[in-house]
Amino acid sequence: MERDGWPPPGSAEHASVGPLLAVDLRGVHKSFGAVRAVRGIDLAIRAGEVVAVLGPNGAGKTTTIDMILGLSRPSAGEVEVYGMAPHQAVSRGLLSAVMQNGGLLKDLTVGETVQYIALLFAASRPVEEVLERAGIAAIASRMVGKCSGGEQQRLRFAMALLCDPELLILDEPTQGMDVEGRRDFWSSIRQDAARGRTILFATHYLEEADAYADRIVLMREGEIVADGTAAEVKSLASGRTVRATMAGADVAALRDLPGVDSVEVRGDTILIHSADTDSVARYLLNETGAHDIEITARGLEEAFLALTVDGPAAGSGYTDGSGASLDAVADGSFTRDRSSR
Repeated sequence: MERDGWPPPGSAEHASVGPLLAVDLRGVHKSFGAVRAVRGIDLAIRAGEVVAVLGPNGAGKTTTIDMILGLSRPSAGEVEVYGMAPHQAVSRGLLSAVMQNGGLLKDLTVGETVQYIALLFAASRPVEEVLERAGIAAIASRMVGKCSGGEQQRLRFAMALLCDPELLILDEPTQGMDVEGRRDFWSSIRQDAARGRTILFATHYLEEADAYADRIVLMREGEIVADGTAAEVKSLASGRTVRATMAGADVAALRDLPGVDSVEVRGDTILIHSADTDSVARYLLNETGAHDIEITARGLEEAFLALTVDGPAAGSGYTDGSGASLDAVADGSFTRDRSSR
């Protein structure tokens, strides 16, 4: 199957196309009146990568995805998908999406819905195949209106696979799915990625980004503040945490220890975040009755909060007082060089 001159994945012609970027954003801005939703971002995604876009509400994630899909045009800058304008990539079947709230006709069955959408393509994958790939072949005869939210997301996934896209964009793809459904869904996505499909997804489930993304792009207030592997992004949340069991902890004394920036007490458990956790551990061992002492690096959630939240993170037990790493992000030392992609 050829897509308006574009060779199919896996073919010799496809291999000769060269290392085109799947997504290439250069100096992209998007404003809505006085609101600057996206502020001069650069983003390059190689073919075959699995990339998660994270950020709090209002960070510019959905606006960025809309521009990649051609649903919105940038106020300034350039957006290309496989070296062409997004609408051209869509028309050639190179790009497909699973949106969070895409409309579905509830008086059709699951199978009828996919068959109907398949008619819109000059060539498409077999309906039975995409139903199986999406894990909904068993409910093909069920009315869409009777499907759960997770099942409807799987239906959108099946519809997105019909054109066998090179780039698949997922906006909150597992919204409404239970734990088992989410695990099965991501297993299917990883199989697709292993075959060379490029995956770009936005999610509020940080553990999904940690577990399944090759790269994490972290946005805040319309800007990219971090771009790297999960381990690289986690490293931006400076310091580590000491966890110990100790009844009647002297919180004031612990807070006065050198390098300590937060102390949290949970019953007999204390959590101390510090830039010098070795000194904290020695103090606990030699000067207190603390036991079961553990030292751990911060996780993705802590990095997310440190890089995207102003002031104390509500309920987190620590502040974003990681000035050194935030300054490093600001001057670009922790973001990826476009030339390395």
